[in-house]
Amino acid sequence: MDSTPHGAAVTAAGFGVKGPRGWAFRNIDFTAGPGSLIAVQGPSGSGRTCLLLALTGRMKSAAGTAEVGGLPLPKKKAAVRSVTALAHVPGVAELDPAFTVGEHLRERALLQGRFGGSLRALLRPRQERRAAARALVDAALSAAGLDLETLPKGIRTSVRDLERLEALRLSVALALIGGPRLLAVDDTDLKLSDDERAAAWKMLHGLAAAGTTVLAVCSEPPEGDADVVLVRTGSQPEPPSPEGAPGTPTATPDAPDASDATDTADATAGKGGEVGEAAEGGQAGEGGQSCPSGSDGTGSADDTDSTPAGAPAADGHDDKEGAADALAETGRA
Repeated sequence: MDSTPHGAAVTAAGFGVKGPRGWAFRNIDFTAGPGSLIAVQGPSGSGRTCLLLALTGRMKSAAGTAEVGGLPLPKKKAAVRSVTALAHVPGVAELDPAFTVGEHLRERALLQGRFGGSLRALLRPRQERRAAARALVDAALSAAGLDLETLPKGIRTSVRDLERLEALRLSVALALIGGPRLLAVDDTDLKLSDDERAAAWKMLHGLAAAGTTVLAVCSEPPEGDADVVLVRTGSQPEPPSPEGAPGTPTATPDAPDASDATDTADATAGKGGEVGEAAEGGQAGEGGQSCPSGSDGTGSADDTDSTPAGAPAADGHDDKEGAADALAETGRA
C-alpha cells in the first residue's frame, strides 16, 4: 500500500518573478510539508497572485529556486501544473456569472472525463462512468462545504445570485474535482464578513487536514493559528547590480500548449444534460489546470519554454491586474 501523502510539499528559497517594469515579488523563503495550509499575506500590488501562479507552474520565475512535490520550478512547470489546481483567481480561473451551478459542475465533469481520466476509465460501462462522475462531484462539494439544497434555486441557481462565500465554495469544489495535490486559492477573504472569513478558513483547514496542500492568498491570515505557514509579500527596493554584472533575466508567464486545454473551460457541450451524462468520458476537471495528457510528471517538451511576450506586474501595480494582463497576451486569461 502506498503511504505517500496526497498533498505536495512546497519549498522556496530566494524565489522571485520579475518583468520589464520591475519585480512582482522576490526573496520568498519558506518550507511547507504535505497537507499544509499556506497563507500568502500582503497588500494589493505586492505580487501575491503572481506568487500563486509561479508556484503552480503558470508563471516563470526569474530568481531563486522552488519545488512542488519534489518537482523543481521552473524546469518542471508542466508536471507541476498537472498536480495543482487554481480556484477563485480573477482573469484566470473564475466563475462565469451567466452559468448556473449545475452548468459549471457538468462542464468540469466533462473536461475531467475527456482530459484527466485514464484510457481504462473510458472503457468502463456507461453506468459505471456516470456513477463515478456523480461520486466525484459529490465528494468535491462536500469537501468545499457547498450544500446545493441551501441555494435559492438549488443546482439551477445562477452564479450571479450566489453569496460571496458560496461562490468561493463552488470555485474550490470545481478545482477539487481534478484531485490536485496542491490547491491554490486567490482572494480568499475578499469582501467577506468576519463570520464568513472564519468559515472560509475552516473549510481550507479541513482540506489541509484531509491531505491536500492548500495555498491561500489573503489580506489577513487567521490570528494565532500555529498550523498555518505564513508567507508575506511586499515591495522591496531593488539592490544595485555590481559593475559589469549581466542584467537580470526577464520572467514571463508560460505560453499555452496543447496540454492547456482546460485553461479556457470552454466545453459548453456539457451544459444541457446531467452530470453523469456529460461526464461519460469519466470524471471532472479544473479550469486553471493544464491537462495531464501533456504532463506526465517526468518532464516533457513543454518543460523547456521559450519566452513569450508579456510579463508580470511591477511593484506598485496591482498584481491581479498585472497577472491577468500578462496571461491575456498569451490567450489564457
